[in-house]
Amino acid sequence: MKRFIALLLATLTLFLVGCSKTEQPKETEPEKETTTEYVPTPEEIQIQKMTIEEKIAQLFFIMPEALDPTLPEDTKVTAITDTMKNTYKEYPAGGIILFAKNIENPEQLTKLTSDIHALNELTPLIGVDEEGGSITRIAKNENFNVTKFNSMLETKDADEAYNIGKTIGTYLNEYGFDVDFAPVADVNTNPDNPVIGKRAFSADPKTAAKFVSSAIKGFHDANIMTSIKHFPGHGDTQTDTHKGYAETQKTWDEIKNCEMIPFIKGIDAGTDMVMVAHIAAPKVTGDGTPATLSYTLITEKLRNELGFKGVVITDGMKMGAIAQQYDAADAAVKAIEAGIDIILLPENYIEAYNGVLTAVQNGTITEERIDESVMRILHLKLS
Repeated sequence: MKRFIALLLATLTLFLVGCSKTEQPKETEPEKETTTEYVPTPEEIQIQKMTIEEKIAQLFFIMPEALDPTLPEDTKVTAITDTMKNTYKEYPAGGIILFAKNIENPEQLTKLTSDIHALNELTPLIGVDEEGGSITRIAKNENFNVTKFNSMLETKDADEAYNIGKTIGTYLNEYGFDVDFAPVADVNTNPDNPVIGKRAFSADPKTAAKFVSSAIKGFHDANIMTSIKHFPGHGDTQTDTHKGYAETQKTWDEIKNCEMIPFIKGIDAGTDMVMVAHIAAPKVTGDGTPATLSYTLITEKLRNELGFKGVVITDGMKMGAIAQQYDAADAAVKAIEAGIDIILLPENYIEAYNGVLTAVQNGTITEERIDESVMRILHLKLS
């Protein structure tokens, strides 16, 4: 019995001692830092594959005629020839604009835009001036059964402005276009203005702003990119930049309180491009430099102050306000230095292209500056 009691006490003691031990916490592995691997954008991937020559070509929006310099000036190009294809291989422009003379009928136009898109793996953008009203390349052609709009000044409300954008955008998309150089964001403030008039939505900046914003939404809903124009506002000028020098005598504060209201609204609405006019604004820049070549207006005002992050494109560089003062190469270089992304309609495409290439090779323009513009252009093409 004593032995049994002693054994029982010993067992109980061992049990109590075992229970009194503090369990040591299990060692835990330190938390691993989670890092998100950066995924490059499609445009970042694409630009790494491109030569400087290919990048520079992206900065140009040309007529199909520019791909065959041997053609007489009045030639109407309605199809892409083998010569044009060969030229494009060497100078693969980022975009091609079509005019009324390039457009005959729906079947021909559809074939032409299809062939242009097939010119290059990095598909060229196809653009057109189809504002409605007086500036149309398709609606005035009797071979096309599309809705016509007589005058933007007749627009009654924002819903109608949206309908204009959606209607025009729908048939442009059907015929293979990517971008319309519209809507016009100018304010029709000067009755003596020879170039804007009924192309503008209104003489009131707030009304014009509301209609521009609605029209952009209409175009976008039809899968067409927009380019509002003509920064910094062509509505108060008295001369036509197609023919020569034009200017506004307004200060920047005056421009901001009128002409900029539709542009700001258009930027807020997500316009893909802003087209810059060749008008001078000496009370803003201090000289007679056309806005297209002005660092003050493009980089300091449009980019930095107004915050526009999209593509900035020139008005046609063949126009008198530029062609009478600058050769094609010089104008292209100055435009890029000012902050332009796309040179529209250089007077001579090959000369302008070579001028920019030479400027990069001699250090006048850095490749990083070229890359900034190419990234914006590629974003439109690949996003």
